[in-house]
Amino acid sequence: MAELMAMAGLATPMAIRVAATLGLGERSGTAEELAASTGTLVSPLRRLLDHLVTVGVFSLDGDRYSPTSLGEQLTEFRLLLDINCAGGRAELAFVEMLGTIRTGTPAYVQRYGREFWSDLDEQPVLRTSFDAQMNWRFREFAAQIAERFDWSRFPRIVDAGGGNGQLLEAILRAHPTVSGAVVDLAPTAAAAAERFAIADLGDRASAVPGSFFDPLPTGFDASVLCDILHDWDDEHARLILTRCSEAGDTVLVIESLRGEANSTAMDLAMLTCFGGQERSAEELTALGKECGLELRGSAPVADGRMVLEFGRV
Repeated sequence: MAELMAMAGLATPMAIRVAATLGLGERSGTAEELAASTGTLVSPLRRLLDHLVTVGVFSLDGDRYSPTSLGEQLTEFRLLLDINCAGGRAELAFVEMLGTIRTGTPAYVQRYGREFWSDLDEQPVLRTSFDAQMNWRFREFAAQIAERFDWSRFPRIVDAGGGNGQLLEAILRAHPTVSGAVVDLAPTAAAAAERFAIADLGDRASAVPGSFFDPLPTGFDASVLCDILHDWDDEHARLILTRCSEAGDTVLVIESLRGEANSTAMDLAMLTCFGGQERSAEELTALGKECGLELRGSAPVADGRMVLEFGRV
């Protein structure tokens, strides 16, 4: 019973998230000094810090609090933990999971009154933090994906929902004969265009404002969907695959597959936040078949991720 209750406790996860949001991973001092620098009240902050000392995130020397080596990770992972950023805000919706299990409605909608993507549209600061989070997540994966797959087979590729162009830039740098375009919503596409200009890839890379639910630019040899389909239910996933199949003969789906590398926790996160789901290779293959696509091959393309290559039937 004690073990179960320890697993179920919310005090420590929320204390860590609040500490990250306040930027405490970068600060040392007395409770009074830390309260003054973070705009908080001394007594509540001291009690927060005392708990973080108990769990090893902070140390206490006399009356001065300092982050331990564990606590220093508050800074490293702040983008994911900060409850004012897109990711941290989304994870707070887990408290509404019961409603999701009963009705299927994403917990995010129940908590905030609108879908995650609508929230990003309404609050530019959230979109900026989401794009930064995706960039952080792919800081290693992008290079792996670029190097572990023969992209030279496809001279022109379109990265649908490709964010600020991080993956496409990595691919073009690794494969000089390839050119491509990112399609994403206008604010993110603008960031991708700026990225390509800074990288001196303007003659090989472009950014097109748009949505993967609408017709994509045509004439490409392959379209890429990287960590996209798991955000969506089957109905939306079929539409995305259909749009990609219209853009070129090959659709390359890069995902972490259910039952293999990904976690059940991530699957629950997709459910509660988006109404999406992690899928197995068999489930993705079945989705593709419903859209006139057949699986032609698959291979590991990054740590924990596979590429599934689909072609039009």
